[in-house]
Amino acid sequence: MANLPEFATVDPFSGMTADAPGEVCNLVDGNWSSAPEYRRDIVDPMTGAEFLRIPATTDAKPFIDGLRSCNKSGRHNPHKNPERYLMLGQTCARVAALMAQPEVEAFFVKLIQRVMPKSWAQCTGEYRVTRTFIENFAGDGVRFLGRGFSNPGDHGGQESRGYRWPYGPVVVIAPFNFPLEIPVLQVMGALFMGNRPLVKVDSKVSVVFEQFARLLVHAGLPAEDLDLIHCRGSEMGKLLDAAKTDIRLVQFTGSTGVAERISTLMNGAVRLEDAGFDWKVIGPDYDPKWLDYVAWQCDQDAYNAAGQKCSAQSIMFVHRNWRDALLPKISELAAQRSLDNLTIGPILSWTDAQIDDHLRKLATVDGSKVLFGGRHLENHTVPACYGTLEATAVEVPLHALNDDNFDMVATELFGPFQVIVEYTDQDLDTVLGALERISHHLTAAVVSNDVEFQHRVLGSTVNGTTYCGMRARTTGAPQNHWFGPCGDPRAAGIGTPEAIVATWSGHREIIVDQGPLPAGWSVPPMN
Repeated sequence: MANLPEFATVDPFSGMTADAPGEVCNLVDGNWSSAPEYRRDIVDPMTGAEFLRIPATTDAKPFIDGLRSCNKSGRHNPHKNPERYLMLGQTCARVAALMAQPEVEAFFVKLIQRVMPKSWAQCTGEYRVTRTFIENFAGDGVRFLGRGFSNPGDHGGQESRGYRWPYGPVVVIAPFNFPLEIPVLQVMGALFMGNRPLVKVDSKVSVVFEQFARLLVHAGLPAEDLDLIHCRGSEMGKLLDAAKTDIRLVQFTGSTGVAERISTLMNGAVRLEDAGFDWKVIGPDYDPKWLDYVAWQCDQDAYNAAGQKCSAQSIMFVHRNWRDALLPKISELAAQRSLDNLTIGPILSWTDAQIDDHLRKLATVDGSKVLFGGRHLENHTVPACYGTLEATAVEVPLHALNDDNFDMVATELFGPFQVIVEYTDQDLDTVLGALERISHHLTAAVVSNDVEFQHRVLGSTVNGTTYCGMRARTTGAPQNHWFGPCGDPRAAGIGTPEAIVATWSGHREIIVDQGPLPAGWSVPPMN
């Protein structure tokens, strides 16, 4: 890039090469710091070459000290340092203005694509959703998050007041698939409500948030307001264990297994957005004028970002009225995806061997068959530590979703893969039973204009972000709606004021009771 933004320390176009790898820094106690050791296993996902110097941090003490520097009442709350609400709103205004500059957008979009290869349109969409989120909280937007309420008391001078109160020292742990959007939205929400976050992003992509943190400081955020650590997951686990009595909340986005381990370690002091085996139901009201659109949306939901979205379409129940027309259309669209333009790309959490093992298991289900795809990509330089797969669909008969097969069929292959199940009108109760058994409830779609059908499915399910109507999707931009799971009291939200308030603050009630001593009052007799 000819002219890097002023905050930038890496060049996503040429700086990350084997000869001159970009160096990523920790942020602790307001200072950017290098590390004595760097990881050698973070490689270019397209070539396998070394291209980033990611700290292999093992000394947790400075970060634990940072957590301990913030007390339970936070950096600010409605009674303490309320000017910080204004400061953060002003910072958002400056950040949003910077993010609107074409050179800043190009910098981040290319940086996202370098570490998490997906199409330019997908990377741009992630950036713009993040920018819109920041715009939403500029000016007085942060202040309004602290809105409370009051109720009249029993007598003059008494009033009960409800407040939103920070937790204080918190931790944000973010995944690889949205290197900018997920950590930015959660970290900003934590800051808005008065918390001081320690941030850990998957090291494969953590350079993106590191650069955004530099942008925040450049725009006026005090560098002491957050810490950023780059380390292996095992080291982060040790840090959480060592500091668990100091950490008031861990917000985790990622795999279910890790989420449950963190929940146990933290005695439930967590907010989780873990795995989503997300479903779509295509209703009975087939309409040929909608065919191309529904097929296009199905392809987008299942295969964009190589299927590595927490909201990706994992299983689709297709009414028989749609099947013969819809599935060939989806297959045609899927066949157009290419590594050349990153409409299909490396799979960063599954290897080829793991993918093959899952496909072999599905092949043992009586009546299952590969509808399209099923092969690894060819003629590429993607390193062996990452997987590749054509856009793939495997059909499984509805009757095969029994006790013996269900858990295996409902395993999320975090890549360009979906399960297809055909059903009829008489099978709807069986479909609803299958949806009830799915263990995670992030996103879902009910593709139908039949209101009675919509109500039947919506009334029997719990997914936290559910799209409904003939244009329904499973993947969408969360800057205009709540995004998060439902059905779990530990569920985290993201994107909206309600999500921020629910995830990053607790309710506090203060009862004001003041005024003159009641006339004629004396000590009452003991009851």
